[in-house]
Amino acid sequence: MNRKEIEYKIQDLKADYVRLQHDLEKLEFVKGNLSPLELQLEGIEKELKELNDRLDKLDTEE
Repeated sequence: MNRKEIEYKIQDLKADYVRLQHDLEKLEFVKGNLSPLELQLEGIEKELKELNDRLDKLDTEE
């Protein structure tokens, strides 16, 4: 992946994260099952960290 692809993927994941947080808030309000959404959020957080680490690595290589 090049820098632009990584940055695009990060923006896409951030949008998904915000959407899932909103869904999670709705489920909390109606006392729904939060586990699946929490797991998805954790997965996105992990992927964002990995992508940001790759961006940092690209910065140090330049």
